[in-house]
Amino acid sequence: MGGFILTTFLFGTSAGLVVLTSHFGTRIRILAPLGTFSHLKLASQKGILVKDGRALEGLIQVDTILFDKTGTLTNTALSVFKIIVCDDYGEDELLTYAAAAESKMTHPIAKAILNHAKASNLSLPNLDDSKYQVGYGITVSIENRVIQVGSARFMKTEEIVLPEKIEQAMSDAHTQGHSIVMVAVNSKFIGAIELQSVVRSEVKQLVANLRQHGIKHIAIVSGDQSPPTKKLAEELGMDDYFSDILPEEKANIVEQLQKEGKSVAFVGDGINDAIAMTKANVSISLTGASSIATDIAEVVLMDGTLHHLTDLFEIAKQLDTNLQASLGMSLVPTAINLTGVFFFNLGYTTAIVIKNMAFFVGLGNAMLPLRKIEKLKG
Repeated sequence: MGGFILTTFLFGTSAGLVVLTSHFGTRIRILAPLGTFSHLKLASQKGILVKDGRALEGLIQVDTILFDKTGTLTNTALSVFKIIVCDDYGEDELLTYAAAAESKMTHPIAKAILNHAKASNLSLPNLDDSKYQVGYGITVSIENRVIQVGSARFMKTEEIVLPEKIEQAMSDAHTQGHSIVMVAVNSKFIGAIELQSVVRSEVKQLVANLRQHGIKHIAIVSGDQSPPTKKLAEELGMDDYFSDILPEEKANIVEQLQKEGKSVAFVGDGINDAIAMTKANVSISLTGASSIATDIAEVVLMDGTLHHLTDLFEIAKQLDTNLQASLGMSLVPTAINLTGVFFFNLGYTTAIVIKNMAFFVGLGNAMLPLRKIEKLKG
């Protein structure tokens, strides 16, 4: 308004009106949200649910991706590879205790043990009481016996001694990239269950594609032990790995990387990943993950795989380009009109035509992703 009054006083009403109508704020407030909406629509057509448009903007800055291991990089479904028993316990008895303890859990390890017990036609006893320690294991009471199921770290925390036989079995399992779940009764070790997982078929190509999108640092963050985590990181060409990590430590890793100036995206699927996901610059999960992970995640890959993760980064890049173009299409007519009115005696009608032509070109640019959607449907 100040410019309008001053210009009218110096150059006349027509020039003042040109200045008054040259403000670009209204145009960019229309074009930017429209462009963002169009790219959100494009993402949804590719099976990507983006809950917050700001996540797409955040992905432009991301240069580091942390992946959870079990259920994210590996297939959700694990399988029991071997049951190792000690003392006088049989395989069915050990499996029954482990399955009963895990009966109320939903993570991949619990599902694998429960599925194997079901396939073996085992009847599970009722639980009297249970106590779950995130990142460690679970303690339950069954028929006046205390059953403890969890990692080797959990056994050591509970001061349960592992026999040499199990130490060797752990070494052999880790060489193959397998995981070991320990079982104890009344604080006495009775055996272990060896689980095998299969890496998602798309992951190796995914890592290569992410590097093409400018991701400089890719790492695994896992509560699993070092040997299988290291083996997987090397197979996939990861830059780094973090093993034996507790949930709160995952969040600390995210924060440490951020302090080093990195912008971090965390891809996870379990309750153990929740804290880290809230700390990350962008959080990503998959359909089929725990409800907490999908609730927290800003982006959810709806097909339950990582296939479209590179599409997500490509869409974010396209949005950034689109928004830059929209900004240019808002600023350029303003610059032309102001230059014209002060140096070339530009008329009000001509200024309106220039402004509106640029605005309609901007609308076409903002809605460009919708044309890609039509091609996808076709």
